[in-house]
Amino acid sequence: MSEPADSVDRTAGTGYRVLPRKYRPTSFADLIGQEAMVRTISNAFETGRIPQAWILTGVRGVGKTTTARILARALNYELPDGSIKAPTVVMPVMGVHDQAIMESRHPDVLEMDAASHNSVEDVRQINDAVRYAPMSARYKVYILDEVHMLSGAAFNALLKTLEEPPPHAKFIFATTEIRKVPVTVLSRCQRFDLRRVEAALLVKHLAAIAAKERVEVEPDALALIARAAEGSVRDALSLLDQAIAHAAGPVRAEDVRQMLGLADRVRVVDLFEALMKGDAAAALGELREQYLIGADPAVVLGDLAEFTHFVTRVKVVPAVADDVAISEAERMRGRDFAARLSMSVLSRTWQMLLRGISEVQGSGRPVAAAEMVLIRIAYAASLPTPEDVVRSLQDEGASGPSGNGGAAPTSPAQVPRYEIPRSSPRSAAALSPRLVLEPSAQPQETRPLELGSFEEIVALAQQKRDINMKLALERDVRLVRCEDGRLEIALEPSASKTLVHDLTRKLSAWTGKRWVVTVSQEAGAPTLRAQAEARQAEMERGVQADPLVQAVLARFPGAKIVNVTQVDAPEMPPDYDSPSED
Repeated sequence: MSEPADSVDRTAGTGYRVLPRKYRPTSFADLIGQEAMVRTISNAFETGRIPQAWILTGVRGVGKTTTARILARALNYELPDGSIKAPTVVMPVMGVHDQAIMESRHPDVLEMDAASHNSVEDVRQINDAVRYAPMSARYKVYILDEVHMLSGAAFNALLKTLEEPPPHAKFIFATTEIRKVPVTVLSRCQRFDLRRVEAALLVKHLAAIAAKERVEVEPDALALIARAAEGSVRDALSLLDQAIAHAAGPVRAEDVRQMLGLADRVRVVDLFEALMKGDAAAALGELREQYLIGADPAVVLGDLAEFTHFVTRVKVVPAVADDVAISEAERMRGRDFAARLSMSVLSRTWQMLLRGISEVQGSGRPVAAAEMVLIRIAYAASLPTPEDVVRSLQDEGASGPSGNGGAAPTSPAQVPRYEIPRSSPRSAAALSPRLVLEPSAQPQETRPLELGSFEEIVALAQQKRDINMKLALERDVRLVRCEDGRLEIALEPSASKTLVHDLTRKLSAWTGKRWVVTVSQEAGAPTLRAQAEARQAEMERGVQADPLVQAVLARFPGAKIVNVTQVDAPEMPPDYDSPSED
């Protein structure tokens, strides 16, 4: 990157200036990664469609305050000969007001930190001063940084001025918390979301600055810095400044790793390979060696999770492996892992690493906790996936001798059709029969609805969307006798005192006939919920005793059955002949 012609004198002053301040952009040409915003502002200036207020939002270090100053400079750009008489984004040389604006000391460009000036009185001062024309510049510009810190009353005091400011006044707001800014303020501003800078572009930018500073930096070191900066230019420049001081000479990737407490990326890939092979001893040895050279155990697990995520993305989108911000070794070996590892193995490793990172961060013995995480992953890597286990057991059962009591069922028709879902257990209501109302043969007449069973009453309550009554019938009612128009029940101690009255009234309204609901002294049948729980328990005992399920549990020590759902057998075609018994 060549030195911009309009840059501020970066050698001014006798003291040392850190790189983020020394190489702060001074024009739109210096901004990187914000092409959409620059194009919009350029078109607005060329056509004269300049709004009265802007709001800039984005994460830390992407250039919100810097962009605000560049905007103020563009609004007031003026050459000594007076040849430019309107705002412009083309600023080839330093103008009359530019140096003072970029150094935040111009009397007509007022910067205010809303975090420390967030009261109504501070906004009132702005409202009083905005009426007066600028002293020397074309526009009076107010820059409010971290504007979301203003109080609610201060925002309200600013609304009128923001809606109809004087022609000579412009407002520029900057914030990292755009959701905390009232919508009444947002609707009066032109909004720009500043993006994180991509790693490849950030590496190029850092290389250009290193060349200007006459410092030799390895490409891998720049990639590590760009990755650690997470899209923030300021963070990247601060890390580069720190790395130059740390290395005291050419900046190598190893110097950056030691400075950041990172593990060698190649060694992280080696550790990942040991885990995927199930070699716990090699994984523990690699972790211990990385810890001895200064790597944080939590950071090592984080790097493992990041590489797992990279391999998974390569498996889904192979073009991800072409990212130049990632080292060549990671890209080549990542492609190989993506081709050999299944999605279920990668997902399982990712979940175990996420849980393990939180364990290590909250542990008083981080190294021991990290070792236990690696042991779990290595042990799980040697286990087949549940799909492979079921498939292999079915194959063994199909090829095994018939009549073996301990073998898996030899016919698919003999395999119990059970499903073990991930969702929560079904409620008792799901086991109740559904009420099917047939249309009347004579649509002109409204015939009373006939209900012949208690289950149909529960289904009717569900159809009417009376959830409270439906739950009460399942949970608090024990059936004694039921016939159309008459219901005799026993109640649980938890039943509502008005349940009988409410049920009588609702049944009469729903069916169009008179119903009599009485409370019996008999014990009655168990509630529908109790019956459903009993059926579920019986089903789980049946599944537990199934040879195929027992074989799966034996392959996965410590596993348990969470829930069992019975799947109805598929309907056979009409011409299907069932096998006859001799």
